[in-house]
Amino acid sequence: MGYKSIAEKIIALKRADLEFREKLIQNGQLGEGYNEEMKKLHNRNAKTLNDLIDTIGYPTIDKVGKEASEAAWLIIQHSIEQPRFMKKCVELLETAVNENKADPKNLAYLIDRIAVFEGKPQLYGTQFDWNEKGELSPNPFDNLTKVNERRKSIRLNTLEEQTEIIRRQAQNENQSLPVDFEKRKREIEEWKKNVGWTK
Repeated sequence: MGYKSIAEKIIALKRADLEFREKLIQNGQLGEGYNEEMKKLHNRNAKTLNDLIDTIGYPTIDKVGKEASEAAWLIIQHSIEQPRFMKKCVELLETAVNENKADPKNLAYLIDRIAVFEGKPQLYGTQFDWNEKGELSPNPFDNLTKVNERRKSIRLNTLEEQTEIIRRQAQNENQSLPVDFEKRKREIEEWKKNVGWTK
């Protein structure tokens, strides 16, 4: 691990992200749209991490250690207003996974997140959202049997088990269905266009 100071920087970015998320949970504000301060934090973190990646390449476990490599992935996963950055990272992460230098689970989550933003079906069923019944459910995916096979191949639980976990977590964090479900759906589609995920 030759990049100790960079590793520390990446971990600090993740810490700031999670601390702010916790603050929103405590104030009961997590499910209320994309918080402006959180948006700024995510965009700032993405820019900093992008600069670091331009310096050292993808922050793989062998370069920055497991904790910082996981932290980098979380920052990328939260860079939702930066399509170009996320797509650049998914390619770098794929190479790292193929070289056994990063966790394939992280790649699965990132592939799915990009697919959902682009309006495509998920491959691993890692991304969830509210449905009309007020339940957190997986975003559209291609085929349940195939999804569970892919999940098993990277040591993830079944999608059915994961759905239970996600719903329990939302209850524990006092998350609930947005008041105006249709309005929220429209806002998300508009946001995807504005950011550049869809046309």
